[in-house]
Amino acid sequence: MFLRDKVRMETEDIILGKAKYADWRSIYCNVWSRPETAEYMVWKVTADENEARERIKRTVAWQETHDAWLVYERGSGQAIGFAGVEEIEPHIYHETGIALGPAYVGKGYGKQILRLLMEYCVSLGGREFYYSTRAGNLASRALALSCGLTFQHSEQKTDRRSGKIYELEVYKRNLKNSGSGI
Repeated sequence: MFLRDKVRMETEDIILGKAKYADWRSIYCNVWSRPETAEYMVWKVTADENEARERIKRTVAWQETHDAWLVYERGSGQAIGFAGVEEIEPHIYHETGIALGPAYVGKGYGKQILRLLMEYCVSLGGREFYYSTRAGNLASRALALSCGLTFQHSEQKTDRRSGKIYELEVYKRNLKNSGSGI
């Protein structure tokens, strides 16, 4: 039996694996405590270590039943980000967020993460993959385009944290018959 919640995916530089309680400190220091990482996301910065310990418990529980993972840097073994996908319709998947700590941006890790997510969706019979980003997040837009996704449309959304309106861009890639070129 294939247990999706136990999936571990790897590249030369990173590993996508399920969160463990012991990861609380590295994910807190590298990602959750960093305002620059939270800027384009829907979560708030984690204020202190006690809050991080509680958050990792929720993260571990969430990842047990969802296609979501922490991103580990292979060399250091540290949790440096997170990523996930969900099936929104049969054979149609959408990323549920990709985040990397600021010290790990610009190293090609985002591209490796996005490719792993699309390959995972192909392994599940996925035919279409959607990716969204706030219009102001130029690095995220560049990531989508570099991985062969094409702009579909944009829509106005309200930031739940601030109440401000922002533009969300949606990108798509067909996965069916995409071969190993992901």
